[in-house]
Amino acid sequence: MTFSIQEILDFLPHRYPFLLIDRVLEYEPAKRLVAIKNVTVNEPFFQGHFPGYPIMPGVLVVEAMAQAGAMIMMAEIADRQKKLVVFTGIERAKFRRPVTPGDQLRIEVDVLAFRSRAGRIGGRAYVDGKLACEATLTCQVVTREREQRAHGGEPAADGAAAPAAEA
Repeated sequence: MTFSIQEILDFLPHRYPFLLIDRVLEYEPAKRLVAIKNVTVNEPFFQGHFPGYPIMPGVLVVEAMAQAGAMIMMAEIADRQKKLVVFTGIERAKFRRPVTPGDQLRIEVDVLAFRSRAGRIGGRAYVDGKLACEATLTCQVVTREREQRAHGGEPAADGAAAPAAEA
């Protein structure tokens, strides 16, 4: 089973410039997912990482693996519009080769443990068939709620804190 970018947007809350999955090539429910990220020179992080020698930050390669893992979990959640999958841990991360503009990152994630509220995945990212990054990631499913302010008021629609009620 494959997913286009439009279908990915139905599963993940991430949006530009932080959506790091362009297409899902393979998907086995609750088991495995293979995705790609087309790395272009237009990525905003290349402007400062590093001028004259652009390299995709390793943390973003790991984030791409986490997003692929989140897709597996979100696919199993009936009310996914009310949930988020958040990162809770990174173990044994190894960066083997740089990822640069023009590369196509092939992201492979395998479920190591899966429950309705938490998961653990093994992730690998390849460029031209060569391992660029690997890590074990843990995540948790949380309810997507608007953040409550310290004074107990709801945030305003524009994200600013709502005024406190008069006493």
